[in-house]
Amino acid sequence: MGTFKLLATDGSARAGELHTAHGTLLTPAFMPVGTQATVKSLVWDDVKAMGYDLVLCNNYHLYLNPGCEYIAQMGGLHKFMNWDGMILTDSGGFQVFSMATLAKIKDEGVHFRSHIDGSKHFFTPEIATRAQELLGSDIAMVLDQPVAPGATYQQTKEAMDRTHRWAERCKACHTREDQQLFAIVQGGFEPELRRISAETLAEMDFPGYAIGGLSVGEGKALTWSNLEACIKYMPEDKARYMMGVGSPEDLFEAIDRGVDMMDCVLATRIARNATLWTSYGRINIDRPIYKGKDEPIEEGCDCYTCRTFSKAYVNHLFRNKELTAYRLASIHNLRFLKRIVIGARQAIFDGRYSEYKKAFLDNYQVVNEKVRLDQKQRYLDRKAKEQA
Repeated sequence: MGTFKLLATDGSARAGELHTAHGTLLTPAFMPVGTQATVKSLVWDDVKAMGYDLVLCNNYHLYLNPGCEYIAQMGGLHKFMNWDGMILTDSGGFQVFSMATLAKIKDEGVHFRSHIDGSKHFFTPEIATRAQELLGSDIAMVLDQPVAPGATYQQTKEAMDRTHRWAERCKACHTREDQQLFAIVQGGFEPELRRISAETLAEMDFPGYAIGGLSVGEGKALTWSNLEACIKYMPEDKARYMMGVGSPEDLFEAIDRGVDMMDCVLATRIARNATLWTSYGRINIDRPIYKGKDEPIEEGCDCYTCRTFSKAYVNHLFRNKELTAYRLASIHNLRFLKRIVIGARQAIFDGRYSEYKKAFLDNYQVVNEKVRLDQKQRYLDRKAKEQA
């Protein structure tokens, strides 16, 4: 079930269609993250109104709570969350290795303790695949083993080889014809391993391919060099999904290199911290300078927030810790990204993608690299402390 059709290219940038059981995805595309079967602070009418028809949910979190068997008994994930669009479920490999405690990896699978209550669990490729079949997502991901920045070459190669073996096992046990199973290219920050991973998985003939283990706190130059090392070896007639990419500038760079699909929690996470995207860069809407500003967050933005409320009002909500602030900020940031990919798709068809990218980035103030990495590390340290 499901096919990808490449419709246009401009340089390496691509525009296409991915057909799934619950609809057709127009690419390039960004996916909002609904980790626990919800996009934080939003309802599905909000998500649909922004133009999204594919969301990402996480198998690791749903497996732990409320349980994939339970969701299957409730009629499957689409019915449970009352979403009639498309759903992609991540296998949970990244979360097992980054969130769970005391993870012990063997070829058979990985033993870990839940970050919620410390309970013991065991994930195998078969268990991860079966869980996603119970959920009934349109796209499921194989179980993979990412590595953290700083891993040695040998550690990275061992994890990559295990990811390949696990991909074979996931494919062998996958039975749902209405669900596509995507493989995940690994290889850490070793360009040669990235190439080997892409070539090895391409030979296995999956319906689609993801690039995992990048955008995890490394410098941007390292991200893009490792993407370039593998993407040209991925099948041209299959969807290419770069995991964990979600800043405006990163969407442009990923699309420029041939990526079709992207996801990230960044849009809603920074929104809940009063940070909003505009065509000239980020603003912190809770700052005193926005008091009394009777104008939209972004002139010309067609999102519900900009069409309905002023900077002064959103500033007021954040300064008074009103929960509505999270919804309005999240709507703006997600629609901002949706407008970028809509424009990118049209620019690819028109043969002017490089001009479209340049026009945006010439006006957009990118967050300083050191500041970005420091912010990322503080976030990771905070999450680790919460899970300790």
